[in-house]
Amino acid sequence: MVLNLLPLQQSYDLELLFVDDDSADGTADRVRELAHRYGCLHLIRRVGRHGLSSAIKEGILDATGDVVIVMDCDGQHEPAAVARAVEHLLDTASDLVIGTRFHPQAEIAGLSRQRERNSTLANRVARFSLPRYGNLTDYMSGFFALRPERCLNYVRQVDVNGFKFLYELLALSRGQLKVAEVPLSFQPRLAGESKLDLAVVWDLGVSILHTLLLRALPRRAVSFALVGTSGILLHVLVFAIMRRLVGLSFEQAQVLAVVCAASSNYLINNVLTFRVQQLRGRALLIGLLRFLLVTSLGMVANVGVSSAFYRQVSHQPLLALLAGIAVDFVWKYAASSRFVWNSP
Repeated sequence: MVLNLLPLQQSYDLELLFVDDDSADGTADRVRELAHRYGCLHLIRRVGRHGLSSAIKEGILDATGDVVIVMDCDGQHEPAAVARAVEHLLDTASDLVIGTRFHPQAEIAGLSRQRERNSTLANRVARFSLPRYGNLTDYMSGFFALRPERCLNYVRQVDVNGFKFLYELLALSRGQLKVAEVPLSFQPRLAGESKLDLAVVWDLGVSILHTLLLRALPRRAVSFALVGTSGILLHVLVFAIMRRLVGLSFEQAQVLAVVCAASSNYLINNVLTFRVQQLRGRALLIGLLRFLLVTSLGMVANVGVSSAFYRQVSHQPLLALLAGIAVDFVWKYAASSRFVWNSP
């Protein structure tokens, strides 16, 4: 792929940045070998940092050119699309040009039927959450060209815990960027594996909900709240089973339901919300004990605040309950982030 890109030097002064998360597949060695032959190649090898969005962000911020192209290295993005994207960017005075898989002239040999259906659904939901960019067809593309002077401020703000960098960039810009699209010839993967899994789907859902909520809460807090909602459902289910089928007392069933729901919330948050700081082994058990402690203190705060609110502020039970829940949520999110996962 590198050699196919080099003829572009006849028209452009190229700088090729490869961001490698210290992979064991020989990528860094191959790039280093080619860099001795081609001075435009540069390797960014990251140790202790990983993730697609953070790699894209770091690559864009390290680039020195007037135009920056982002593309995958698995062979699905054809090198010929680089020239088309750059020309379109310059000819239309756009700020951002997206290589789309869903343009009428695009070819999607690299997408299975199932992935095509999934991507189409994801793009429909994304379009609903980004009405100012409602004319676009591929919000999840991994190929795009941008002008750093117009986009860099938004790039700096992208939350790298997310997976779909382009969607986050569009959401942050709030319609302020002039965006165009060019069709892609999306090829079958030559190397590597698809990163589409439950965590990616979860990230996308959190990103879209975060946008619909006008980004009023931190993105990770949205994920934490969604996990908490699942915990409420599990709490009710366990309580009902323990009361009706097992015959436990109200207090016994309630204690067991609280512990089950809190443990479930902890494990799901560990895999999804805080997976960059994911705990394993002995640390996982210690983290659970800490999370249960945080949860118990949050319940005490919930009861205390709601009672005080009801007595001293308003005799509306619903308002008092909401006040207690809000304090409980803020405490659990802030305390568990720091005390359990050691994350700011």
